[in-house]
Amino acid sequence: MPVSRSTLLQAPNLLTLGRVAVVPFFVAAFWLPEPALHWAAFGLFALAGATDWLDGWLARRTGQVSDFGRFLDPVADKILVAAALVMLAATDRLSDAGVIAALIILVRELAVAGLREFLAGAVAIPVSRLAKWKTAAQFAAIAVLLVAGAAPALPLPPIGEALLWLAALLTVITGAAYLRAGLRRMDG
Repeated sequence: MPVSRSTLLQAPNLLTLGRVAVVPFFVAAFWLPEPALHWAAFGLFALAGATDWLDGWLARRTGQVSDFGRFLDPVADKILVAAALVMLAATDRLSDAGVIAALIILVRELAVAGLREFLAGAVAIPVSRLAKWKTAAQFAAIAVLLVAGAAPALPLPPIGEALLWLAALLTVITGAAYLRAGLRRMDG
């Protein structure tokens, strides 16, 4: 079913699309060696992360919840988180253990996306409150790790990696819950 122009132009959907559009600029700011750009990368990530909360709040508040928004919001989150985790790993800003946590997160995100795609049209798997906390933990971990790169004198990497492992734990718990829900709906 095509997405109408009026649905695309709703403020919540524009915010979500903006989150996706920020990713190339975030990656460019992250990749370039200029220290001030590392702060820009943090700022872009923080802005994009804030839109994750704002678009949902605005959609519910204004009655502009749409199927397109329900589809695009988690996709936008996954694109932003995946880009950040890949960049952190590619620039050696994660320890070996941190890379494992990042892989756990990425594998879960791909598995849940695949499950949602497989079940598309047949059943909807709603986003749980714990999954929202998982996303918040991912955003917090990445934000701390970005600040650690921009301000290397601060002892932030261990805090960022601890938050990343918290996000990985929540990722496993919520991924297992989605898998159980999906299997129940396939059997039902």
